[in-house]
Amino acid sequence: MALVGTNARADSDEQRKVRSDLVKLAGVGKFKGVTPRLLPNLIHPSRLEDPSVAGVVTEMAERVGQEAFTRQQEAIMARKDGRGDLEATLIMTGQQDVLCPPKVQDEMAERLPNAKLVLVEDCGHLAPLERPEATTAVVRYWLG
Repeated sequence: MALVGTNARADSDEQRKVRSDLVKLAGVGKFKGVTPRLLPNLIHPSRLEDPSVAGVVTEMAERVGQEAFTRQQEAIMARKDGRGDLEATLIMTGQQDVLCPPKVQDEMAERLPNAKLVLVEDCGHLAPLERPEATTAVVRYWLG
């Protein structure tokens, strides 16, 4: 199994409050205001004005819509701590991932005797979108 930009922890109270506030914002008809608030947590700062990355994320959010966004956030807020269940061998994230930072990835890797941790440089939370060549190269090598 490959874990890319993920987190095995349950949300903290602070994280749940942030998510809850975003759900409330979306619920009062301001869903378009949610994506700009999340974007700095999703992608590397150098790509915030790049339409091939930031534009794709914004368009994806519009397609997914408010109801699906709300369901996603509620599912994450209810997520149980899964660190004891890890059986992966590849853990990968962006070096500048704000949502699932390298220290969280390192924690998962330490729990797995054969885990390989890969941090993609100049990359935020969305490694397959931001650095597709690097992500593909790592996965190909790992499958190899």
